[in-house]
Amino acid sequence: MTGSSGMVGRNLMEHPEIGRFKITSPSRKDLELQDSRAVADFIESCKPDIIVHAAGKVGGIQANIREPARFLLENVQMGCNIVYAARKAGVRKLINLGSSCMYPRGHDDPLHESLLLAGELEPTNEGYALAKIAVSRLCDYIKREDPSYQYKTILPCNLYGRHDKFDPVESHLLPSIINKIYSAQNTGKCTVEIWGDGEARREFMYAGDLADAIVSLINGFDLAPSLMNIGLGYDYSVNDYYRAVADVMGFKGSFFHNLERPIGMQRKLLNVKLQSDWGWSPKVSLHEGIQKTYDFFLENLQK
Repeated sequence: MTGSSGMVGRNLMEHPEIGRFKITSPSRKDLELQDSRAVADFIESCKPDIIVHAAGKVGGIQANIREPARFLLENVQMGCNIVYAARKAGVRKLINLGSSCMYPRGHDDPLHESLLLAGELEPTNEGYALAKIAVSRLCDYIKREDPSYQYKTILPCNLYGRHDKFDPVESHLLPSIINKIYSAQNTGKCTVEIWGDGEARREFMYAGDLADAIVSLINGFDLAPSLMNIGLGYDYSVNDYYRAVADVMGFKGSFFHNLERPIGMQRKLLNVKLQSDWGWSPKVSLHEGIQKTYDFFLENLQK
């Protein structure tokens, strides 16, 4: 497994069934994923039964706007190195984590897997999206060349949860809201800023649910589609998320909208029919997930 120190990887390592598997999860100190020779040698030496590629350069809208070249290059290098090294080593099962950012912009209806490469990408995270698309296509091409190589890509919706990043420079929406409201509470501020009008809609799933989906995919690998969305199938407005976090944290202040700030896509909701047909669904409610995430935030304030 790659990315064991990231949010997805750590949630996967905390899954109650993970002890059934023998996991090899090299740290960045042990294996630099951007070094193609090192990756090839490592995979050849350990010959795993299955690879879960969860590593990546990730960040929120500010980070993606600030460093598009890095988001493109690092994610392409890591993903392609892992996938092609797996092919050369004869590893026939691989789970590649894509992203809902891979879908084109401007769609109000739920995004079906068939929409990939069907339109212009959202400019604010285009570099990251292009990298994820390239790795997904490489998985598909390898399977086309030899169907015995079952390299599958899952496309999770936006995630939050334990082990998330709360730094406002790098964080996604929900951890950013937690940090902003916590800061307001501790400095006596009565108002918190929302970027845009707050009417943009987002689908955020608790990261522990994605870990559960990955474990289910490992257990039922052969029956799963080669390309599949993983998400809730419903969404909330940005304003809804602010209100939900405020409710969990007991914030009694108000919000103001900064209409000069970027908001990204107006809506990004996944079609989860393939997921439902496969037989999996998320279990953690929004308020329960926010509470778990806030508890983790408080536990790690002094670390």
